[in-house]
Amino acid sequence: MSRLPVIVGFGGYNAAGRSSFHHGFRRYVLDSLDAGQRQQTLASLAVLMGLVVYRDGQYHDGEGQPLDLTTLENRFGEQIRAGTLIRRIDRQYLDVDAVHWQKNLTVTGTAGKPLVFITLRKQLPEPLPSDWIVEPLNDTEVQVTLYDGCDIKVDSFRALPVKSAGQLPSGFDPAALYPSRFHPRGLQLAIVGASDALQSIGLPWATISAAVAPDEIAVYSGSVMSQLDENGYGGLLQSRLKGGRVTAKQLPLGLNTMPADFINAYVLGSVGSTGSVTGACATFLYNLQKAVESIQSGRTRVAIVGNSEAPITTECIDGYGAMGALATEDALRQIQQRSGDDSESVDLRRASRPFGDNCGFTLAESSQYVVLMDDELALQLGTDIHGAVPDVFINADGFKKSISAPGPGNYLTLAKAVASTMALVGTETVRQHSFVHAHGSSTPANRVTESELLDRIAGAFAIESWPVTAVKAYVGHSLAAASADQLIAALGTFASGILPGIKTIDRVADDVHRQHLEIVTADRQQPLQVAFLNSKGFGGNNASAAVLAPCLVEQLLQRRHGEDALDAWRQRREQTRAEAAAYDQRALQGELGILYRFGEALIDEHELHIDQQQIRVPGFAQPIQYAANPGYADLSEG
Repeated sequence: MSRLPVIVGFGGYNAAGRSSFHHGFRRYVLDSLDAGQRQQTLASLAVLMGLVVYRDGQYHDGEGQPLDLTTLENRFGEQIRAGTLIRRIDRQYLDVDAVHWQKNLTVTGTAGKPLVFITLRKQLPEPLPSDWIVEPLNDTEVQVTLYDGCDIKVDSFRALPVKSAGQLPSGFDPAALYPSRFHPRGLQLAIVGASDALQSIGLPWATISAAVAPDEIAVYSGSVMSQLDENGYGGLLQSRLKGGRVTAKQLPLGLNTMPADFINAYVLGSVGSTGSVTGACATFLYNLQKAVESIQSGRTRVAIVGNSEAPITTECIDGYGAMGALATEDALRQIQQRSGDDSESVDLRRASRPFGDNCGFTLAESSQYVVLMDDELALQLGTDIHGAVPDVFINADGFKKSISAPGPGNYLTLAKAVASTMALVGTETVRQHSFVHAHGSSTPANRVTESELLDRIAGAFAIESWPVTAVKAYVGHSLAAASADQLIAALGTFASGILPGIKTIDRVADDVHRQHLEIVTADRQQPLQVAFLNSKGFGGNNASAAVLAPCLVEQLLQRRHGEDALDAWRQRREQTRAEAAAYDQRALQGELGILYRFGEALIDEHELHIDQQQIRVPGFAQPIQYAANPGYADLSEG
């Protein structure tokens, strides 16, 4: 009997703000909320962005004046809207109009005369070029004479063609939340994102870890692009070219496995299973599959799964831009002109346009994590259950001519996801109450190929008017974390009954296939119980997952465990919900309480107690029992 992986906690940060308790989701559907929810969402973002502070039971502005929620919205509402979701890249983060680079410059003497200059002796190149004549002037300076001239590099500045990205809310700095010295931004995001997810559970981590063996805990996390800022591989590769030196931290902290390593070492103190699977834009679903299969098999009882990506760097923009994959300012202006808007200004907030008239995707930074447990443990501990992930499917494309072109693999993943879900919860439930969070990258090729895929699968399974949305319209493409953004948004739909529309497009493009699809372009209230997450990645990395709403999960658990067990779980859940709500209230007031334990409770391996049945690890309540693989029973000597 396979254990069911249920979602007991979730959290993180992206361009919509904090994800736990559906705060980020509410930013997507802000204008579809009632006044109270809208104002509370704006207030939480105002605190996160440093626009207001909360003290003595009230919000205050920068001058200490108290604010009620209505006044807060009137004063800061537009600023909050403008400083969240996709937008022009903040200048203090990256000045897209004046990006630094080095330009090649050839210099020679004038009128046939040699080129003569003075420099410091210590700045002479090694070895000295053969045509350089060097004469000492004093102890530190020399005069250099060149008859043939030379090539030098000089500082220059250029404008990037790409001006927009899905950035964290303006003013929110994860580095300021904990001692983050020398941490690349992607690792900062991993720490704060995992902290949010863990605290959203409502149970102390010590309580959870004491309930299972140390090796029944797993962490699956990583990043596609590694850590490319100056504290990671960016600094490692640039330092010598800039005349600097490599630090001891840049190489190890740049590894794409570091998000998992940081969570184990500084958040959980875990000695359990760990991994970091990379699958291009489908990376989160690759890691989610590892967690789901490990829980189903019984090897893992608690899994923290997520990804952290911080790709808003000059190098990433240059690289994806050279592929023609990104939405540029000029291309967006052409789209506006085709729609009859002749203004020179470009609406960068609508840069990502899934299934509409589009020109490329929009890079984004994000850190999203979910905490999974097997269903029995969740009932035992009284955790809340926000959904379940019964299956994740992954398939490649076979032989390819282009590494970026789509192939048949995604048809296999999505068809298997739909078929398995129908077998689990019923054909009509899927036909009447499911929806798709599409990859929706916002490229012209994707809108055709993915819509054809979805339309054909819907037709094959007799699904009519299958609702399709795409969260990248709001927060952009966060690469490794992209499917995690989809999952968090799907949980928001389950909780609120609101399906966010693709509001960045005026109309669905003519070449989009939709005989059996309904591309949702406006928020709408609709009770939905199953979400299909679809992801397509470069190289043939295709993945699809099914996510079940809490109402469906409870029905499944009632069949397996009985109503008495569920009643007992609901009673225990009340306390857990109260503790989770207390964390949420503190976070709304700016007290995020980041979990970061550097150098604490270190394990002395000499204190391990090892015998032929088990290993006891200091600091852990339960031992690690040796287990034979039952699949090899016929080969074993017994």
